[in-house]
Amino acid sequence: MSKRTVEMALATPGVDAEGRPTRVPLATQEPDLGGEHLLVNIGPQHPATHGVLRLVVELDGETVVRCIPHVGYLHSGFEKLGEYRHYNQIIPLTDRTDYLSPMANNVGFALAAEKLMGIDITPRCTVLRVIACEMSRIISHMVWLGTTSIDLGAFTPFLWAFQERERIYDLQEMWTGARLTTSVTRVGGLMADIPDRFVEKLREFTQTFPKTLGEIDRVLTRNAVWVGRTQNVGALTAAEATNYSLSGPMLRASGVGYDVRKDKPYLGYETYDFDVPVGEHGDVYDRYLVRLEECYQSNRILQQAVDRLPDGPINVDDPRVILPSKTRAMSDMEAMIFHFKQVMEGVKAPVGEAYIGIENPKGELGNYLVSDGTAKPVRWRIRPPSFINLSALPKMAEGHLLSDLIAINASVDIVMGEVDR
Repeated sequence: MSKRTVEMALATPGVDAEGRPTRVPLATQEPDLGGEHLLVNIGPQHPATHGVLRLVVELDGETVVRCIPHVGYLHSGFEKLGEYRHYNQIIPLTDRTDYLSPMANNVGFALAAEKLMGIDITPRCTVLRVIACEMSRIISHMVWLGTTSIDLGAFTPFLWAFQERERIYDLQEMWTGARLTTSVTRVGGLMADIPDRFVEKLREFTQTFPKTLGEIDRVLTRNAVWVGRTQNVGALTAAEATNYSLSGPMLRASGVGYDVRKDKPYLGYETYDFDVPVGEHGDVYDRYLVRLEECYQSNRILQQAVDRLPDGPINVDDPRVILPSKTRAMSDMEAMIFHFKQVMEGVKAPVGEAYIGIENPKGELGNYLVSDGTAKPVRWRIRPPSFINLSALPKMAEGHLLSDLIAINASVDIVMGEVDR
């Protein structure tokens, strides 16, 4: 558990003789008076379900006896669509899975395709992808923090969080021309290098962002209403979180310090100095603390990445993989042939399979590709953290009040684009 997270926890109401934080026990439930149980539908369009999720809840009074999540309202079919597209044509589909962290999704798929094809990307591309991933982590956590605050009755932190999110969207727009569906990667590199003022604007963001986090911390962390709505609610032990295959903040809040960036490093993450915040109680409050601290750590990584950003090309020097420049394609016959073959036939991968997992904001995002030697994968499967984390919702909700279910569901941080795929 990081120093800052410990300080936050110690500031919560109640400490034992050893100075460890204690949790306020749940209120004693009303005795069963023999009344009938009630079935209530929450969603699929209710804002507190964060999109097209339907929860069928069995209630005994206001106590949740059973909760059944129902998915299947998007019918997107990303994985099957990908099997009919060239590898680079799949990248726009990854934007639309977890659409709150599109750049990180782009990177995850590109890494899997590059592993399949045996491609080593350039040093500049490596650092720029780290920047893309950490910006995605911050904007995703800002959306979670803002929407969860509204779900639990706090409006001002929502405005602060979305203001910071907007600043990163401005950076993404500078880089790619798009705000939400960025499609920033290509197999073997990136769609474009960063513009001239990007580094200056990113430095400015990293210098001022912690101040906003401090304001949110001051307003929420020791707030009696926030603490009462989140402590001892939806708790999972380390064993339960592991058995449900949870990952990301959901797993770390339960005391398991697993982070793909540390345990299975990629993009040179082992060379960056950052901490992995870990909780103790696995409740909604600890998930909040972990995500808040992760924003500080992502800010640290961004500062280090900007300082070490090297010069050089962003794409590998291989005309079979990277499209030639427009100037060359219009003036050199060989370049035009490579351009034509790539656009019409695609980049062919050798026969084989590859899996890459990356630490996305919501947990481990895995991309599994199977190639039969053509320019289209014969199979593409995603390990979506939202879908797997959502599976623990019935366990967390059982025995809590209906109002607690809203807080528990918010704490999972799901995006339905990668749940109903």
